Amino acid sequence: MSNRIEDYALIGDMQTAALVARNGSLDWLCLPRFDSPAVFAGLLGNDDHGYWKIAPLSGGQATRRAYRRDSLILESEWDTPRGSVRVIDFMPPSDELIGAPTIVRIVEGISGNVPVRSEVRMRFHYGKVVPWVRRHEDGRTVAVAGPDSVWLQSKAEPYGRGLTTYADVTVGPGERHAFVLGWWPSHVDAPLTTEPEEALEDTERFWLDWVARCTYEGPWRDAVVRSLITLKALTYAPTGGIVAAPTTSLPEDLGGVRNWDYRFTWLRDAAMTLSALVRTGFLEEAKAWREWLLRAVAGDPENLQIMYGVGGERRLTEYEADWLPGYENSRPVRIGNAAAEQFQLDVYGEVVDALHHGRLAGMEGHDNAHQLQLRLMDFLESHWRNPDEGIWEVRGPRRHFVHSKVMAWVAVDRTIKMLEADHITDGPLEHLRTVRDEIHREVCDYGYDAERNTFTQYYGSIELDASLLLIPQVGFLPPDDKRVVGTIEAIQHELTEDGFVRRYPTRGEGVGVDGLPGDEGAFLACSFWLADDLAMIGRVDEARELFERLLALRNDLGLLAEEWDPKLQRQVGNFPQAFSHVPLIDTALRLTALRQQDDERRRQGSAPADGAATH
Repeated sequence: MSNRIEDYALIGDMQTAALVARNGSLDWLCLPRFDSPAVFAGLLGNDDHGYWKIAPLSGGQATRRAYRRDSLILESEWDTPRGSVRVIDFMPPSDELIGAPTIVRIVEGISGNVPVRSEVRMRFHYGKVVPWVRRHEDGRTVAVAGPDSVWLQSKAEPYGRGLTTYADVTVGPGERHAFVLGWWPSHVDAPLTTEPEEALEDTERFWLDWVARCTYEGPWRDAVVRSLITLKALTYAPTGGIVAAPTTSLPEDLGGVRNWDYRFTWLRDAAMTLSALVRTGFLEEAKAWREWLLRAVAGDPENLQIMYGVGGERRLTEYEADWLPGYENSRPVRIGNAAAEQFQLDVYGEVVDALHHGRLAGMEGHDNAHQLQLRLMDFLESHWRNPDEGIWEVRGPRRHFVHSKVMAWVAVDRTIKMLEADHITDGPLEHLRTVRDEIHREVCDYGYDAERNTFTQYYGSIELDASLLLIPQVGFLPPDDKRVVGTIEAIQHELTEDGFVRRYPTRGEGVGVDGLPGDEGAFLACSFWLADDLAMIGRVDEARELFERLLALRNDLGLLAEEWDPKLQRQVGNFPQAFSHVPLIDTALRLTALRQQDDERRRQGSAPADGAATH
């Protein structure tokens, strides 16, 4: 397909999600779950791998598009020689715990009389399987392949040509024509039909009611709310799991091999997402995720995985879909993720920190979560000295990554705070304080380069790593510590391109620390972390400037992929990416808090602060 990553819009129902391009083509949809095989996989190949396009017969890109108010309802408009037309795309959230995902696409005339065509090419199992398509007795078109069936509902007369289903309509001002496509188990009787206009009203009401719970009222509210909606859309409602992104194998390096499946629940990403949701008023999501965590980890915290399926599945076997050419010929296309078998120390810190933020926000205690946290400490005490694969999931040798050790310190620190808050003075408290001090001392002794005044990627390394920017944010050291300031300035000097931050040095044609050839773009989460750190060390104007530049990288709908390619001036990586939208929210919260502090000082007649703040 020829669409850029940022040309896509997201629609979803908290069970799965679809990507719709500016030209009206829906090029990615997995049914019935985020991690199910795709029915439309044209995003990773071409038209032969499945798509659903609704657009004027005259073709072309939409003249304008936007989400309707604070919702996930997409409205795309075309101005054509015959008049103007609007297509309204959305997925109604299901009333059932496990429902049947449905996509509704309503064609609405604005002016003139505009011919519009719907063309559907369904290809099951990521474009590999051609389904049996037939007309059902109730007039709907049904496509069946193995356990799955997809039903297409429309009053327009369908016709088939070239293994594709077409329907043509002409709409005048105020006229509306709906197309509804839904998934259903193939062995079950036909599903009920959907009333599209009623579904539209219900969907808009759902999103507006949900957004009304947002407590953030700062100057970047539109950007924060759109990020919150995106994070909510990446939540698998039946279980509370949160996927990192709804896509697989959108490349970090166009034409390269850095292509990964992100349709799973990373403990790290989910924990950071929950922290952002909690601090903006969404406690229900935190409770649901905590229950998901307890089910996924079960009675085996010693074998904690870094990621799980959205239902808590452990086996995420990785294989290559060699029949797909990949996005812009970026191969291989990977299904599943072998990183699920990695050992990453930092996830213990992120999980415990998320539980900590939930408690601070007023989430009631939970005995099982309390016991889980203590069990995690038992494991961490015996393993924090071990090397690991680190936050970036390197496929090279394990190392003593500094960020991993810092997050092990966070896990112990937040557990100590939990015990202190519960006034538990006996048991493991004193012992945990000793462990916390040991980790802190070792990181400062072996992870810091005194000559260059910077922390390094791993013990004994000369390389930098953008994850070191989190050191002041998690409270490991205060922001005014010279080692923190030195690390921030070293990263800003050595790891940025056009002002945006790369995760770590890559080696182009060689193989770097991550065990992979090729390069990658600037990592958006790390760039937001730099803005946070600049604010924390008093360089607030510089932080705001960087934050505004990052906001300008969003597409016209406010969505971000994982990375930005400064050379090509394009978004790259899986899309939209929770790990990009979470720090957007975090940075907005920090900068807003600093602005409010300055406003309060002005009201009291004192000088504005220098911007330094603690976690």
